[in-house]
Parts: sequence; C-alpha cells; structure tokens
Amino acid sequence: MQVSTFLWFEDQAEAAAELYTSVVPASKILDRQRAADGRVTTITFELAGQRVVAYNGGSRLPFTPALSLYAVCDTQEDIDTAWAGLTDGGQEGPGGSLTDRFGVSWQILPRTLNGLLTDAEPDAAERILTALHTMTKINIQALIDTCARASVVRTLAAGGR
Repeated sequence: MQVSTFLWFEDQAEAAAELYTSVVPASKILDRQRAADGRVTTITFELAGQRVVAYNGGSRLPFTPALSLYAVCDTQEDIDTAWAGLTDGGQEGPGGSLTDRFGVSWQILPRTLNGLLTDAEPDAAERILTALHTMTKINIQALIDTCARASVVRTLAAGGR
C-alpha cells in the first residue's frame, strides 16, 4: 500500500505543483494527465520524496487549515526560501504556519525544534513554545536564544553563575 496526499483544486493544480516543486528541494513533477482539449486534469509530483496528486476538479472545494502540509527545514535559509516562495500571494500565519496563494495551509518548522523541546526543562520548553507562537516565520536563532536564556535563568535561580 502507498499513501499519498491528494489535493483538489478548481483549476490551478499544475501551477501549484510547479510552485511546490520549485520551493521544496529534491522535488519533481512525475506525470501530467490531460483532457482531450490539452488542459491538465491531474498532476502527480513528489515533494522531497512524498508523493502528491493534484486534481483540477472544477467546483471549488475549499482547503481548510485543519489539514496542512508539514515541512521540516534543516537551516534558516531553507525556512526563509520556503517561506518566501509559499507566502508570495498567500498569507502568513502564527507559529510557522501559512496559507499559500492556492489556499493550501503549510507548517514550516525547523528540524532543531524537536531537539530543543526534548532537551529543555519543562519551563524552558514552555518559553520556547511561547516564543514560537509569537512568530510568523520561525527564527531558529531566536528559539535557541530563548532556550539559552531559560538555562541561564535556571542556573541563576539555583545560585550558580
């Protein structure tokens, strides 16, 4: 069994696939199926190895933020590139979320976030999450600084220097 993401567009499946494969590294368009008049009906592509099928289904079925594409980025540059490409014509949201110009919701998060939260004391993890939720595009260094400040506060509270 293979599980893929299926996105239903009114008529912009090809434009969406071209944008997504240009923004997400190691991505490519695999197949375009066309109607008799030549217009693309279905386009299959990979986003960093994840198979996605986009369909031009006509009548608009709206996307909802309750379901989003989740991108984990290795560097701040990766976050900045994805953010710039996906928010062009779209809308920024809180905590690394955005809605692209096609109405698809995304979560653009740093790979380091899990490690920061896992390694942090509960109060530091709460500070990191609070900082994250005040951001739109995530700033990795700001999260690291928040964690470091929490460690300094903990050390000072324990009587250390």
